[in-house]
Amino acid sequence: MALPRLLKLMNVFNNGFGYEGVAEEVELPKLTMKSEDFRAGGMLGEVTANLGLEKLEMTHKYAGIVPELFKGFATDTIDSELIRFAGSYQRDDTGEITAVEVLVRGRHTELDGGSSKTGEKTETTIKSALSYYKLTVDGKELIEIDLINSVFKVDGKDRYAQHRAAIGL
Repeated sequence: MALPRLLKLMNVFNNGFGYEGVAEEVELPKLTMKSEDFRAGGMLGEVTANLGLEKLEMTHKYAGIVPELFKGFATDTIDSELIRFAGSYQRDDTGEITAVEVLVRGRHTELDGGSSKTGEKTETTIKSALSYYKLTVDGKELIEIDLINSVFKVDGKDRYAQHRAAIGL
């Protein structure tokens, strides 16, 4: 029996600036296939058709107020903010450490300053709509998604290369 890889340390970077000591929590993007159930004549039952991907979002929380992050709110471009999550995961049975990096591009669509009370900790929560996502584990790219350029790579295989070629991209 193996024990799980648990997050021991993390850091969050926004446009190259690190928020160690300030970044508290990251809700990494949920990857969801956009699908539709389909059944036509001659079919015994429904199948799920793959219609691409759902919207990508990420939520990140910081202690206190972080004015630098507000600059990325509602920007003119969909990729103005480069956000990088770096996590160090460790198995407690073997001591093995796994480096996980999630690199995204997008813009901040929601700023939540939470409640403020004298003498108590405050938080800033930011939601970002994403146009790009890349997951790397121990230096190996597992998933890369570029919504604008129709790139969807999983474990090195570009699943949309033929689609792009078919439409002249």
